[in-house]
Amino acid sequence: MASIRYNPNNQKGKITYNSDIVSGIVVLSLKETEGIELIPSKSKGIKINFEKEGVFVDISVIAHYGHSAPELAYRIQQSIKQMVESMTKYKIAKVDVHVQNVVFPEAAPAEAADPSSEDGEAK
Repeated sequence: MASIRYNPNNQKGKITYNSDIVSGIVVLSLKETEGIELIPSKSKGIKINFEKEGVFVDISVIAHYGHSAPELAYRIQQSIKQMVESMTKYKIAKVDVHVQNVVFPEAAPAEAADPSSEDGEAK
């Protein structure tokens, strides 16, 4: 569990965030990023480390065909940084993005059914 002291208006106490909350925010930011899918695993391809310098995030994703990998990586980095920092007051030190695979669109059926036959049987 990670914790951060946040003291608005000089109040006493601390706010503690479970690492699962930060992971949930990262998943939310990834779901809002067009052109990618999460890795189908328990961890969803997300690793988060809390260090003195800030939060280090390591992401593995599946890209959709037709999207630029460098552009996707940049959008992912910016989205995670903005959402985590605005929702938790943690500072993101680094976001590493790994594109594990590319998903191609499914091919359209090569040939439609014979238009001269209504029930699909040859006459």
